[in-house]
Amino acid sequence: MKILALSGSNANNSFNEALLKFISKEFANKYDFKLATVKGLPMFKEGEDVPEAIQTLTKEIEDADLVLIGSPEQQHSVTSALSSALEWLSSATHPFKGKPVAIVSTSPMPQGASRSQSRLKSLMTAPGFGAKIFNGDEFMMGVAPQQFDENGDLTDKSSVEFLGHFFDEVDSWYAQVTK
Repeated sequence: MKILALSGSNANNSFNEALLKFISKEFANKYDFKLATVKGLPMFKEGEDVPEAIQTLTKEIEDADLVLIGSPEQQHSVTSALSSALEWLSSATHPFKGKPVAIVSTSPMPQGASRSQSRLKSLMTAPGFGAKIFNGDEFMMGVAPQQFDENGDLTDKSSVEFLGHFFDEVDSWYAQVTK
């Protein structure tokens, strides 16, 4: 399965991007990952031509079997950078139509960006998307600064084990929604 791992952060040292990099390394023997980010994408402007960077991201989404979004939380919602990218994608190019999407998140706070995941699921059901959203067991990891070692690996074995469970559920769900 080809997975586009999309970081919804524009931070220089994003924990969610670190999580996606760990996932892509940990599960490289099972999936074909491509990493992408919303960092540096132009802000959405209604009525403007679609920027080349958005066209590139659209193609990457279209080429993926599944999109895995790492969604940080800001002010109980998704980041402005992710929201803007989604506005381009839902109003201009529509690559999520029928696309399976799963969400993971991590945060310096104990709740692990849970509100971001809820908000993102709500956004992805808005007109212009048409995505198929995974709603099984969610992966939300709190206290991110304490979770990664100097090599970017997760130090908590139970978190790694739960990621395995998460992807087992995603695989079962994916088989159902792509019949």
